[in-house]
Amino acid sequence: MTRRVIQLFVGLILYGVGCAMTVEAGLGVDPWTVLAEGISLHTGIGIGWVANILGFFVLLLWIPLRQKPGIGTIANILLVGTSMQFALGIFPPVSGIFAQFGVLLGGIIVVAVASGLYIGAHFGPGPRDGLMTGMHKRLGWPIFACRALVELTVLAIGWFLGGTVGIGTVLFAFLIGPLVHLALPLLDTRRGAPTRAAATTEPAEATPSR
Repeated sequence: MTRRVIQLFVGLILYGVGCAMTVEAGLGVDPWTVLAEGISLHTGIGIGWVANILGFFVLLLWIPLRQKPGIGTIANILLVGTSMQFALGIFPPVSGIFAQFGVLLGGIIVVAVASGLYIGAHFGPGPRDGLMTGMHKRLGWPIFACRALVELTVLAIGWFLGGTVGIGTVLFAFLIGPLVHLALPLLDTRRGAPTRAAATTEPAEATPSR
C-alpha cells in the first residue's frame, strides 16, 4: 500500500511536469492542455489551475454516467494541474527549434512514465478517463469512439480559443500510447492479468491526459 500511494502521488506530479514541458516547448500540446491554454488566455487564470478546474467539471459529468471516483481520481484533479502550474513558473524559456523538440519529446516521455506510475498504482482512473469509460458503459459505444469524440471536441474548442495546436499535438497523439504500453508492465504494482486490463481501459487518460 505504501508503495502504491507513493507511486500514485509521484506519477501525478510528474504528469503535470511533463505537460508543462510540452507547453514550454511551444510546438503544440495534447487536446486537454490545448483547451486549458485557450481558457487561460481568455480568463488570465494559469493553465495548471484551469486544468484543475476542468478536471472538477469533468468529474461532475460522471454523475449521469453513474461513475464512482476513487482516491486516484480526486488526487488527479488536485495534483496534475497544480504541479503543472508550479513547473511552468520555474522552467526557463525555451528557444531554438532543436531545444523545443528536445523539451517536447522529453515532456512526452515524462508523461508516459508518469502515466505508468499512476495507472499502475490502481487507485482509480482520472476524471477524463472515467468520462470515456462511463460513456462506453452507458452508451455502448467503443472506447476509441468515445475517446475520439471527446478529444476532438476538446481540441476544436481549445484551438478556437487560441490554444497551441501543432506538430507537438500530432507527436503526442502518436507517441504516448506506445510509450505508456512500454511503461505499464514495468511500473504496475500488480502483475499479470491486471496489467492487461489496465492497458485496455485506463491508458486513455494518458492520451492525453489526466
